[in-house]
Amino acid sequence: MTSVTIENISKSFGPTQALADVNLNILAGEVFFLLGPSGCGKSTLLRIIAGLLAPSTGRILFNDRDVTDLGTEKRNAVMCFQSYALWPHMTVEENIRFGLEIRSADKAEQTARVAEALKLVRMEEYGKRKPNELSGGQQQRVALARALVVRPDCLLLDEPLSNLDAKLRLEMRSEIRRICRSAGLTAIYVTHDQKEALSIADRMAVLNGGRIEQIGRPQDLYQRPANKFVAQFMGETNFIEGTFLGSTDVPPMANQPEEIRLAGIDTAIGRIITSSAPAGLPEGRKVTLSIRPESFHVWVGGEPGIPNSFQAVVHDTVYLGEMAQHQLTFERNGQSTTVKAFELNPKIVARDEARQETQVFIDPRDVVVLDNHE
Repeated sequence: MTSVTIENISKSFGPTQALADVNLNILAGEVFFLLGPSGCGKSTLLRIIAGLLAPSTGRILFNDRDVTDLGTEKRNAVMCFQSYALWPHMTVEENIRFGLEIRSADKAEQTARVAEALKLVRMEEYGKRKPNELSGGQQQRVALARALVVRPDCLLLDEPLSNLDAKLRLEMRSEIRRICRSAGLTAIYVTHDQKEALSIADRMAVLNGGRIEQIGRPQDLYQRPANKFVAQFMGETNFIEGTFLGSTDVPPMANQPEEIRLAGIDTAIGRIITSSAPAGLPEGRKVTLSIRPESFHVWVGGEPGIPNSFQAVVHDTVYLGEMAQHQLTFERNGQSTTVKAFELNPKIVARDEARQETQVFIDPRDVVVLDNHE
């Protein structure tokens, strides 16, 4: 397996800087995602790793080998594009075999490796078919098999599921992860689809304007975003402005084996307690809280008085069966604040129940504090 190191990579197209001093260490056997909005530089970085573009500055290492100046064929990095690019006049087997023929592999070895690749993508019975006889998901599997048959050091995927419908995308997410794991590949995957990245990646990097905003595991980026851009890009969230009131250490208890630090934030909703305030934050500092809609726990007739428990009014509800999306309004000191909240297995379901009062609880662990001065 191959690790990939990206050192100080920058890329400019005339006056436009697509990448600015990007540094990444991708572990051997890791499924790593490059995530970000259109134009953030993720596909440019993938093409530099593949050898299809030369960087303006910096270098690329496969393990300890500097491949920056090597062509694609010499670094053995195989790329799967959005378009499957299957030869329409060739059978599935012939499409998969093509890369081995270019490499002048022995005929017996070609046959064995094509069979191995077909088995890996679970397409053994489709070898004699033409691409136009396959579904979109099956064509995607063939494209993956064609890449895998040459046993690449690194598999590069540029939004490979973008041409599939929603159901096929869901099916192929787990399949791509299974295939990469089974083949023991290091895979670098570009997408702008957050759910795709969250469901497949071992780790990911979020890019914005050619720079990396945050690197980490999917749960780290979703639950502990480094800034407002990452919080907003990784899913729906509510931003609530507040003032840091200070923190205190809470000693271990029966249901809490370790000491934790709780902090208070004064907001338009009320005083919100959090366990995720950055260390060294001075009292009086203006901060922004990021609270995901699913972190607002709503119920009718709840007992007030517990920390992070507030009265709210439900003024709009969209019922989706297993979940309801609420618009909640909080009133404090004549100021009205509206947030979005998700309720699983909803009890507040009907539109004619709108504007009813409810109790809302927010777990201190779900309140992310973003320092406005960073």
